[in-house]
Amino acid sequence: MAHRCWPDPEARFKRFGKDSGGNFFLEAFQAAPQVRLRSTEDRCRSQLADLTVLNERLAGRQTTWQIRTRLEYLKTRRRNWESIYEYVTKADASATLAMIEEANRKVEAALSEESRERTSVVALKTQLVELQQEVNAAHQRLHLTQARVDFNMQRINELKEEATQLERMRSMLSTAESTLDMEPGLRNFWYPTAFSSKVDANMLVPFDLFGEPWVLFRNETGVVSCVKDECAHRACPLSLGKVVDGKVQCPYHGWEYTGAGECVTMPSTVQCLGIRVSSLPCTEQDGFVWVWPGSQPPTELPALAQPPKGFTMHAEIEVEVPVEHGLLLENLLDLAHAPFTHTSTFAKGWPIPDFVKFKAARLLGGNWDPYPIDMSFEPPCCVVSLIGLSQPGKIKRGLRAGECENHLHQLHVCLPSKKGHTRLLYRMSMDFMDWTRSVPGIQRFWRYIAGQVLGEDLVLVAGQQDRMERGSDTWANPVSYDKLAVRYRRWRNSVDGDSNEQQAAVAALTRMSAGELFSMSEDVADLEEGLACDSNGCSV
Repeated sequence: MAHRCWPDPEARFKRFGKDSGGNFFLEAFQAAPQVRLRSTEDRCRSQLADLTVLNERLAGRQTTWQIRTRLEYLKTRRRNWESIYEYVTKADASATLAMIEEANRKVEAALSEESRERTSVVALKTQLVELQQEVNAAHQRLHLTQARVDFNMQRINELKEEATQLERMRSMLSTAESTLDMEPGLRNFWYPTAFSSKVDANMLVPFDLFGEPWVLFRNETGVVSCVKDECAHRACPLSLGKVVDGKVQCPYHGWEYTGAGECVTMPSTVQCLGIRVSSLPCTEQDGFVWVWPGSQPPTELPALAQPPKGFTMHAEIEVEVPVEHGLLLENLLDLAHAPFTHTSTFAKGWPIPDFVKFKAARLLGGNWDPYPIDMSFEPPCCVVSLIGLSQPGKIKRGLRAGECENHLHQLHVCLPSKKGHTRLLYRMSMDFMDWTRSVPGIQRFWRYIAGQVLGEDLVLVAGQQDRMERGSDTWANPVSYDKLAVRYRRWRNSVDGDSNEQQAAVAALTRMSAGELFSMSEDVADLEEGLACDSNGCSV
């Protein structure tokens, strides 16, 4: 006889008892997980909750990165967020209109024949004044509602534009490509080209920038200027000449040029009008002479070169380095190589850590672990680092820079002088040992130390450059501690044109915090904890 199938377990239990048909208990059946079906009302509540979060963001009750993160979620996961907003806005407006209608109804009732017969004149006036206040409040609320709607819609449109811009930038910054060529967009930045203290009166300071020769000098009032280091007559370097009455004089035939590049003196011949050499916008700030070599109008000067408050400048060093400036920047942005490369200088005796990682606090900056060093790349060519010292000359691992008693602040400026060459400006500041500034020969000592450290790096970076010239790729297999250097290379790859919109987008990205990068390929956890390697390799 075939076994009968009981579709209802509870009925089977009631008929045969708990021992019939195997180990079955009604309590277990009742405790089994149930499938909850969401009703239309539940979905409406969820949508309204999302809208509440949106309104809080628009009202400024949440941070910018939370706003953008949630907006991306609403845009990609809930396509109907605009309709929800519109629905609630209409409901708010309807409630306001109902309030106005109710106030008008009360006024009409107060002015009716029956009300006037039962109410004294004084009481009626008082009642009308109160009702008029209600009407005014209702109208005011209507205006506020309209203003809030307009403001929120404006913010929504702005957030949409930002999301679109970030999506475009994500595709631009998806890869890092090695190159020795200089992207055209790199010209449209301010560049610190020399220390102000090195440009004395009656002194000519030559330098190369993007393969072009320039020379700095001061006019009669001490204002610094930058002109092409090439006489308009016979292309003789003007830097071989001298400064005469605030003008640079060519050593070949004595032609003289102003800070604007105009030739005002031509000895031994008739003065020709309209003869000039090129000049660059030039200014001074934070102890540097800055020039703008780009085709776009100059922007505001960056505020990054000044030592932090409480620090004293101890050394300013200029060095010409025979390697491409991007390779030198990537070397400076990599701290994992220190215990292997700098075994004779600052990293002598450093143990090799089990794991080195860079924790990003923003797109192009953060701190190193386990070293107490904060580091950032500041476009277009600067590396800023703050080193925490447990005692002078010694680094204690496992601490943050801010937790240390003494600090060393470094600024490296890697000027792209010409292909395969860099003009390096180095400034060192400390918040301790101020007395060393007066020690005789201290500047020679600091220059010697800097030369030793640079020499250890130079042989390796020059080797990289040689391999790149032969077709190799320096970013074929990046790992987690390459994060900051790879981000610099991505930034540089993105600056490949003269578009104002693109330059603004790149500048906006460099100012964002880690949480604001919601549309980038990395999430907040990655920015905080570093990149994880899978079985197929590592991605940065």
